[in-house]
Amino acid sequence: MANVEIAESLLVAIQKKFDKRQANEIIDLMQTLEEHPAKGKLLGNVGGIVIKELRYGSFRFYFLTDGFTLRCMDEERLKDLLLRFVRMSDKKHQQETIEEIRRILMAVGMSGFK
Repeated sequence: MANVEIAESLLVAIQKKFDKRQANEIIDLMQTLEEHPAKGKLLGNVGGIVIKELRYGSFRFYFLTDGFTLRCMDEERLKDLLLRFVRMSDKKHQQETIEEIRRILMAVGMSGFK
């Protein structure tokens, strides 16, 4: 089972943007990645860190993971896999958000997301 982590800033943004029912649906959608970590659309990678997205309506939720572990995906390695949700955007601001994630990864690495 993979470990899904949601950045605190993203959790706050979700709770502000959506009503309580929708926020719970989104968090449940994110938690489904514990069982199915290959879910989501691959957007690219930076230094072995894969950027992927999950969609909910017209919104996109971006998460990061280790590309090598995700590819191998045997039962033992799956326990060590960390999926970290870091940002969300609507369709209109999708490319800006992806570029921001890439800039942070190149400058600071995965620790740049709190």
